[in-house]
Amino acid sequence: MHQIRKSLRYVGSKHHKAFLTDLKRVYQALNKEVAEATLDELEVLWGDKYPIVIQSWRKKWDSLSIYFPYPEAIRRVIYITNSIEAVHRQFRKLTKTKGGFPNDNSLLKLLYLGIQNASKKWTIPIHTWNLTLSQLAIFFEGRLDGALDI
Repeated sequence: MHQIRKSLRYVGSKHHKAFLTDLKRVYQALNKEVAEATLDELEVLWGDKYPIVIQSWRKKWDSLSIYFPYPEAIRRVIYITNSIEAVHRQFRKLTKTKGGFPNDNSLLKLLYLGIQNASKKWTIPIHTWNLTLSQLAIFFEGRLDGALDI
């Protein structure tokens, strides 16, 4: 998501919608090979107008394409970071006025209680979360045992 936002800084506002439509085909591709072919197409379409954007994607491709081995439900959680950013914002709000913590456990307690309070305000369900959670449980077997108490 951050790479997409950064890319748009260098794309003219009149081209944003068309460029995003073409770029979406890259990061939503079925697999890495299709994404690379789509990135080649993106370069043909936009490379002359916005070479710095295409170069940036090429240079960072190893990092940007690391999520392709996962199923689409997990990949969506990875590249759509709004929920994660909201949690980070909550953490910053809790810790920014504190000078220090006597130990790591006190910081963990503060963050835990902060998330408990913040989670009461989270009322919009995440689309296809049950599918995503089951896919995470398969890919990261044993790591979500406490979250999957059925």
